[in-house]
Formats: sequence, C-alpha cells, structure tokens
Amino acid sequence: MTIRLQGDVEQGEVYGLEDLEKPLIFEEKVVVINDNHETDQDQESTGSIGMVLLCTFVAVCGSFEFGSCVGYSAPTQSAIRGDLNLSIAEYSMFGSILTIGAMFGAITSGRIADFIGRKGAMRVSACFCITGWLAVFFSTGPSSLDVGRILTGYGIGVFSYVVPIFIAEIAPKNLRGGLTTLNQLMIVTGSSTAFLIGSAITWRGLALTGLKVIFGNILQGLVPCVFLLVGLCFVPESPRWLAKVGHEKEFRDALQKLRGKDADVTREAAEIQVYLETLQALPKAKLLNLLESKYIRSVIIGVALMVFQQFGGINGVGFYASETFASAGLSSAKIGTIAYACIQIPITMLGAILMDKSGRRPLMMISATGTFLGCFLAGTSFFLKGHGLLLEWVPILAVAGVLIYVSAFSIGMGAVPWVIMSEIFPINIKGIAGSLVVLVNWLGAWVVSFTFNFLMDWSSSGTFFVYSGFSVLTVLYVAKFVPETKGKTLEEIQKSINS
Repeated sequence: MTIRLQGDVEQGEVYGLEDLEKPLIFEEKVVVINDNHETDQDQESTGSIGMVLLCTFVAVCGSFEFGSCVGYSAPTQSAIRGDLNLSIAEYSMFGSILTIGAMFGAITSGRIADFIGRKGAMRVSACFCITGWLAVFFSTGPSSLDVGRILTGYGIGVFSYVVPIFIAEIAPKNLRGGLTTLNQLMIVTGSSTAFLIGSAITWRGLALTGLKVIFGNILQGLVPCVFLLVGLCFVPESPRWLAKVGHEKEFRDALQKLRGKDADVTREAAEIQVYLETLQALPKAKLLNLLESKYIRSVIIGVALMVFQQFGGINGVGFYASETFASAGLSSAKIGTIAYACIQIPITMLGAILMDKSGRRPLMMISATGTFLGCFLAGTSFFLKGHGLLLEWVPILAVAGVLIYVSAFSIGMGAVPWVIMSEIFPINIKGIAGSLVVLVNWLGAWVVSFTFNFLMDWSSSGTFFVYSGFSVLTVLYVAKFVPETKGKTLEEIQKSINS
C-alpha cells in the first residue's frame, strides 16, 4: 500500500506535499532562501541529534500503525468470513473501506495539523486507531467491522500526512533524507508484521495486536505507540509550525532544543521565517488553474501515474494475498503469506537506493515489466488449474508470480510515482495538484480492493491478466510521456514536459 497525503487543500499549502514525498527518496529537495553557506549550516545542524532521533522514533510509530492496518485484511479473510458468516461482498467492503476512511483523512489532515499542531494531529490519529481496533475486536457482524475499519482508515489517513511532515520539519538538512526514509520503511515493516502475526494467531487476536501498537506490547515487548502517545509529551513541536502560527518564542526554543543548546540557530531560524513569508506571498491556486496549458501536462502525468500504480492491482493482491494463495491450491497459504511479508522490506530498501542511481524512468519501466511478469505467471497458474493442466505446477507458479509481482512493485512503482509527482508540479500549484492526484490514488485503491474478490469469482486468471495489461500500458506510457527528472531543476523539468 503506497499512499501519501498532503496538506490543507482549501488553503493551498505547498510545503506539505513536497516534504511528504521525501520519505521515498534520499536526495533532499527543500526550498531554502539564501542558502549559500549550506556546509556551515549543516555543521551547525549536527550539534545535537539525540532529540531529533527521539522525535523520529516517536513519530514513526504512527507509520508502523499505518502498515499494520493495511496488512490486517490479508491473513484474516477466511477466518473472519467463517466466524461471522460474511459474504464476498461484505468482506470486500470490510477490506476496502479502509481507503474510504483514509480519503476523509486526506481531506482533513492538513487542517488538523495546522490547527492543533503536528503532535496534536498524531494524538488524534492514535485515538481514532484505538477506537477502530476495539470496534473490530468486539465485532459480531459486518456493521461493527466496517465502523472499526473506517475509523482506523481515518487514523492512518492523518498519520500518513503528519508523520513524514513532522520528521521533515524537525530534521536538519544533512539528516532529513535518511530520517524521512524511515517512514516508508516502517509502513512496510508494519504491513509485513501484520502478515506474519496474522498467520499465527486468530483474527481477533490480530486486532488486539493492532490495538497494542497503540498501547504498546508488540514485537516481543517493543512499545512503539506507547512512545507515540507518551513520548509526544517529551519532544518539541515542529518549529516550522510554531513559526507559521506566530509563536516566536516557542519556535526558537523548539529549534534550539532540536539542534542542541550550544548550536547557533540564527541562520536556520531566519531561513525558515523567510521561506514561510515567501510561500504566503504566492497566489493561492484553485482547481480550475490546473486546466491552464502550462500546468495541464504535469497534471495529466501525475494522475496517469497514480491510475497505473493502483490499477496494476497492488491493493487487491496485497489485501487478499492469503486467499489468493489458497485459491491456487497451495497446501499452506500461510507459507506464501509469510514469504510475501519477508520480501517487502529488503526490496523497498533496495528501491530507495536505486532511485537516485538509475533514474526515475528506467526504474519505473523495469518495475512495471516485473509486475507484468508476476501477474502473467499468476494468471497462467489459474488458467492451468481451470483447465486441469500441469496441476502440480499451479501453486508454484502462483506463489512465484505474486512474489515477483510484489518485489517488482516495491522496487519502483510503489515509490517512484510519488517522487515524480513531487518534482513535476510548480510550487504554486503543488498543494492543489497534489490534492487531486492523492484523491485519485485513494479512489483507485478503493476500486481495486473492493472489486478484487468479485473479479476473482468471475475469472481468477482473467483478473491477473487484466492487471498485467495495465502493467504493459504503464511501460508504454512512461516511455512515451514521462520525463526523466533525476538531476534536473524545476525549470528544466517544466521545459521537458511542455516541449
């Protein structure tokens, strides 16, 4: 599940989305005013990283919770349907309604984070997740399941915006890339952990495990979200948010606490103030401005990449992986689920490393080629099963296809579309354009996750062949229309797009 959110849509915040995409890349792309002494500033910024690391560790507990919510439905499908007598339609709604809650989180997360601060927004998100997990655990029918799922969806919708924003705003420039990358890594880790634990315990137990991510006591006594709720009491608020709302004294105190008591923060404080003033002076973009000729190509590219990312089937495959393996005749679907979980983390790390070495376009094209191959193999396995051919190869092809698919997706198509989106939009439309693109992404996630089980009932092989077709279209579209953005300035990217 690779979904990112952005800031206050109506207010046209432009800094939020840009920072939000940084967890996916190592290079640092921040707007800095008069930054002719970056080396000096970097040296000053390393005065004390202890508080920065603590803040980051507290914040990424929310990322772990995000992944736990996303990964919950995959290993629990057969057990929940059996215990509560749910139909395919009812379970499909349960699995996919998470994205509906997240869409509401997308709309409100920026306003919440701006109104009560980044720390306050994380507390609100944690409360929604707690309530949602309790509702799932005590469910006796589909209604309470759906209520719990949509509440956790709202919570992770807020988390997915505020966590990377908070990290990007508190980290010094020389550490920002590495620290914000932890957000994406912890999302994948949370998802993989849910897959692994869900393969060993009951679905109600897994719901409590998700709850314990908030209360603490998961992964053999590790207490990630105890640090989120309790740790927030001991870490400073984002200096950029404090400066934005006019809390001058608190702003300087927070910055000093993050950089160390002996660090000179004068230049960095001035840069933040000038940066915020510059952003406030920019004209507020409206939705109709996106249709202007100088913006329309960037918008089409951003929307198209999100459509191809989602309709390649990632949320259908990911949400219901265990049932897919069982349908293919694998003797133990848990084995396939565990393999799925274990492969995501190292491949995601590899993709982050390759992104700035190979370039965006080649990585996306290689990734989409891999997802085509994975879907084609999975589709072939179900085709052989339906015709009674080579039945001993069916489970092997299905598992191989799904693992190739998730590996290929994790290395490129999961992250690169978000990086490209952060680079192709001019800063004055980044907020509103990002809002549109993110909404398209969440909508696509819901459509795919809701329809997956129905498509599998229609034709298991046909489902994967459809997804493989979208992968082919992705390769062709990227080759023809998407510019390479690696190492280019905004002006060079815009010239490439509009030429």
